Amino acid sequence: MEVTMFKINSKYVPTGDQPEAIKKLVKGLEDGVKDQTLLGVTGSGKTFTVANIIKESGRPALILAPNKTLAAQLFSEYRSFFPENAVEYFVSYYDYYQPEAYIATTDTYIEKDSSINDEIDKFRNAATAALINRKDVIIVASVSAIYGLGSPDTYKKLTIAIDKKTGYSRKKLISKLIELRYERNDLAFERGKFRVKGDVIDIYPSYMENGYRIEFWGDDIEDISEINTLTGQKIKKNLERIAISPATHYVTEESEQEAIVERIKSDLKIEVKNFEEKGKLLEAQRLKQRTEYDLEMIREVGYCKGIENYSRYLTNKNPGDKPDTLMDYFSEDFVVYIDESHIGVPQIRGMYNGDRARKTSLVENGFRVKSALDNRPLTFEEFRENCKQTIFISATPGDFEIEHSKGHIAEQLVRPTGILDPIIEVKETKNQVDDLLEEIRKNVLKKERVLVTTLTKKMAEELSEYYMTLGVKVKYMHSDIETLERIEIIKGLRKGEFDVLVGINLLREGLDIPEVSLVAILEADKEGFLRSKRSLVQTIGRAARNVDGRVILYGDVITDSMKYAIDETDRRRKKQRQYNLINGIEPKTIYREVSESLFTWDNGDKKEKKSKNFTSKEDIEKEIGVLLKEIKKLSEELDFEKAIEKRDEMNKLKLMLLEI
Repeated sequence: MEVTMFKINSKYVPTGDQPEAIKKLVKGLEDGVKDQTLLGVTGSGKTFTVANIIKESGRPALILAPNKTLAAQLFSEYRSFFPENAVEYFVSYYDYYQPEAYIATTDTYIEKDSSINDEIDKFRNAATAALINRKDVIIVASVSAIYGLGSPDTYKKLTIAIDKKTGYSRKKLISKLIELRYERNDLAFERGKFRVKGDVIDIYPSYMENGYRIEFWGDDIEDISEINTLTGQKIKKNLERIAISPATHYVTEESEQEAIVERIKSDLKIEVKNFEEKGKLLEAQRLKQRTEYDLEMIREVGYCKGIENYSRYLTNKNPGDKPDTLMDYFSEDFVVYIDESHIGVPQIRGMYNGDRARKTSLVENGFRVKSALDNRPLTFEEFRENCKQTIFISATPGDFEIEHSKGHIAEQLVRPTGILDPIIEVKETKNQVDDLLEEIRKNVLKKERVLVTTLTKKMAEELSEYYMTLGVKVKYMHSDIETLERIEIIKGLRKGEFDVLVGINLLREGLDIPEVSLVAILEADKEGFLRSKRSLVQTIGRAARNVDGRVILYGDVITDSMKYAIDETDRRRKKQRQYNLINGIEPKTIYREVSESLFTWDNGDKKEKKSKNFTSKEDIEKEIGVLLKEIKKLSEELDFEKAIEKRDEMNKLKLMLLEI
């Protein structure tokens, strides 16, 4: 197969089921198959398989994850696989987000309130800039990728191409930067800003770690260099050409601005008249005042708070037209990979209706013009239309994935570690609590851990309290526990601070703990979401990291879901056992080291190796604040070298926050 532009950096080569899965899925892409599925068990190396598919196909990739945490984890993994290619991260840039809403029953208006994470905003801008300028791009994204974004055509058209030979007028560059929503600030040089000092213009692109310095001699460009934004020191000199993309995704050409304002005014007039004819004078007055204020802001500064509600006008679309999203920034041949598709597909399907209901209330009560309805996520049908080719990835693909893959399903059931799927035992529910107590005590003697799933929160709480009175070291994980505390609980289980973790559906995905050798599922015969065939397979998989892994299903009858889960697990065990025999593999539990702290960080300095332990997100943020003060002090003292070192330390900590 021909060499592609994607180059994997890994000491590993595909093994087990991976080579066959890669070959089958790559051929499907070459043959133009629209939908395929990678059915891979936990621990089989699905991410490495996808990396090889990207390399062999040589096509841009959009990898969708069901949440920010998994997206950050995948981003880190793919970035390590492809250090020479553009691997970017695109998730919602809000640390906190309270959407604008109106509750008619209580006449309550909730104003939009949000806190934007500057670092994530940089990643988002870096993603679109990479897609405009490169072909070898992998974007790891959350469902934020299906929400409306600015027009890719306008974004590309407004990108400034500066060539040293052809030149670029200083006055024209300043004017163009302002049009691209860069703010001139000669004192505070921050992301999305530029400064002018005589014949020197410094630009800090919204998507870069460093900035650019353009030095003029009259209207001729004398030098273009990449600079450190803190110290101003030149990092790369004598650049021949650079491209500056817009500071935001919502940009318009200055020549079209007045026409856009006039179209909004025309539609506003019609909507106000409709309210007045219905006797809704309050709504009419409210809409008129709010919209006219926004129009004044757009006319004066080219922007207003909530400008995304006017995105239809900015992108020259008609009411009801499909909005531009991140997917429209890709070239036509890109491939969509949906990780944990059994969660991701229903999640994407449900986005549109909830958004529509909230915005309809705002429009009907005069808080927003009707164009706000077009600032929306894609419908599922529109999303599918945008996906020319899709690969679903899951250990338990849903009915939609299986039906649409039409036989194009690659199975990856073999683990390189040789560990077999757990042995399953079915026991009656009579005396299940006491029977489980005996099983727990056996496990504790072997210094191994236990996961228990119940059907209700109340039962989980009561079971935990009961076992605790009998001397069992047990904890209960519920939906109110935050991510950081969850990590602490899991760490405590791994270290043996307690032996049993009880929960409801929180134990289905993400708890890969090699110390767990027993998973107990109470009331396994109660058919429903928590005891569906996919939920059972996911839960059973939690015991698949330990060579002695076993599962007890407590039920008085064997339901269809239980039978499916038992048969599927048995099928996977047989395949792994056969692979182990052929290759002479002795299964071994791989125990990862348990970190003493929640987050461990070292400064990377070979001369002065330091490490710090953090027990909370607040600790990291506090350290960032300390480093920022040190950087400012060192800069004032003109000690730029040390300031750069401190800045690098601070940036590492900021990246750490993204992965929490």
